[in-house]
Amino acid sequence: MSSPTLPFSEAVRARRSARQFLPTPMSAADIRTVLEDAQTTPSNCNTQPWTVHVVSGEERDALSKEILRADDEGRSSSDFTFDYADFGQGAYLERAHHHAASLYEAAGVERHDKPGRKAVVRSNLEFFGAPHVAFLFMPNFGDNVRAASDIGMYAQTFLISLTARGYDGIPQTALGFHADVIRDFLGVPEELKLLFGISFGLADQSAPINQLRMGRVPVEENVVLHGITE
Repeated sequence: MSSPTLPFSEAVRARRSARQFLPTPMSAADIRTVLEDAQTTPSNCNTQPWTVHVVSGEERDALSKEILRADDEGRSSSDFTFDYADFGQGAYLERAHHHAASLYEAAGVERHDKPGRKAVVRSNLEFFGAPHVAFLFMPNFGDNVRAASDIGMYAQTFLISLTARGYDGIPQTALGFHADVIRDFLGVPEELKLLFGISFGLADQSAPINQLRMGRVPVEENVVLHGITE
């Protein structure tokens, strides 16, 4: 088992979402170590509701082609809703718009360049060139909020473990837009719902888009402290 290359405090702050990867695959031992780290994630009533499919090699290439074909044909299938309108008209929507604008700028795509913007979005379906992709499925538990939060904690542990070992990953809501295609390809039963995917591997450090660092608002904008004085 490989040892972490970064302590937690450094790894959690160094984690970023890479959007262009080198084709170099990770070793099976390193992938397993990351999965074992993620398996320690806490969950509601210890249900451990994650079912994770990791796809690499020729299967990864074939799956990407299937997803791209579905996209070309205008076929989509999401297990969960996604709409910018749900963010409202305040800070959440502003952050989402800033995120999109920053991505296109980093990719060198002008606002009026519709083909260029589409290419940036479609790179999601090619897993940004990453040699590996993990799909995170979950069961239907009530309103799904508890299970989805457990999957989120699993994903964060997975991502930080990658960073600690010198790798990178990116959680991708866009992969969830083709849930049926992915489920059929992987032989996943209908009752398991696809929340999102994570492409991962070695980031291409020379890629301009990987120089982008998304900012975070100050802690005070998200957190209210009670009974604590400085």
